[in-house]
Amino acid sequence: MRTEVTDQGLLIPKRFLEGINEVEIRKENGVIVIVPLTMADPILQLGKDPIDDDVTDSSVKHDQYIYKQ
Repeated sequence: MRTEVTDQGLLIPKRFLEGINEVEIRKENGVIVIVPLTMADPILQLGKDPIDDDVTDSSVKHDQYIYKQ
C-alpha cells in the first residue's frame, strides 16, 4: 500500500489497527516502526503471582514461605 505524506503526517487505515487501542511510533535506522501497546506493562506484572499454588498472599509474605518462618 502506498499513501501520501501530508503536512499533518500520515494516515494509517483502521483495518491495519484492528483490536489495537494504543501504539508506540519510533524511527530506527531510517525505518518507521509502529508497535502495538498492551494495556498492562509485563514488567510491572513480574512478581505479582510468584508461585502457582493455593497460596493467595505469596507476593506479600514470600520470605515467610521461603524460609518457613
